[in-house]
Amino acid sequence: MERQAVVTAGTGGIGLETALGLAERGYAVTVIGRDEDRGLQAVDRISAVATGSRPRFIAADLSSLGAVRGLALDLAALGPLTVLVNNVGAMFAQRQRTVDGIEASFAVNHLSPYLLTELLLDQLRAGGPSRVVNVSSGAVKVAKRTFAAVEPPGGYYGFHWYGRAKLANLAYTLDLAERLRGSGVSVFAADPGGAATSMTNGTMASPTIVSPGLRLLWPLVRRRFERSTAGPAAEAARSSVFAATDPSLDGRTGLLIGPEARPVPVPPASTDPRLTADVLRLSREHAGRWTLA
Repeated sequence: MERQAVVTAGTGGIGLETALGLAERGYAVTVIGRDEDRGLQAVDRISAVATGSRPRFIAADLSSLGAVRGLALDLAALGPLTVLVNNVGAMFAQRQRTVDGIEASFAVNHLSPYLLTELLLDQLRAGGPSRVVNVSSGAVKVAKRTFAAVEPPGGYYGFHWYGRAKLANLAYTLDLAERLRGSGVSVFAADPGGAATSMTNGTMASPTIVSPGLRLLWPLVRRRFERSTAGPAAEAARSSVFAATDPSLDGRTGLLIGPEARPVPVPPASTDPRLTADVLRLSREHAGRWTLA
């Protein structure tokens, strides 16, 4: 059976490098993105290194939960799935809402991968042994940890809200790993570490995305999220590719793979039962049904 892999936000940056790594290892890769031109360019690049079937591109705006459901239907039609890499992520300088009326950082960084994963569980079980890889971030360490509502109280600071959404997704990832233990579907989080991507070079350039207390230190903090080596996105993709493919992880689940492509301790907040329960409640309330019908 051909090994099918899906990479969201796979037309550039870390997502594209992840897709290249999977294609080199023989996976039939489908990349998801919003822009048709970038998608076709990505397919050309991936085709040049692919050792399996020709890659595909599917256009979808993953900030829309309706689009996520439509994408899941398209992906389900491809048959059993071996690897799902939820790489989609975004940081916003100002508070924004999606077409569903949901705060954008929480919607893109958590609800979108949450819903897509839940909708594709049957395909992942059918493709087992299979893996889900949710891309995390070191920003979870500065995240607000209250999840009584989608939007926390207080002012909007993009970096902290991004970290909070990534913390929600990490808590979900670890809970999902336990829920699926023994099913043939392994679940991992991957922290790419710092990377000089369009996000770090754009949104993160402004100190106003962090709370006032962190602004004086922001140049130092930001440096941890950037690299000066050639091909920074390729280096940052190591953790995702390792989590998706490395044989040493066969039969294992519920691990956080760090930037050096090895398991690292998870932040304690991500295993707090009360935090996880609140995240799951919000996820069900706002993402709605899980069925493809």
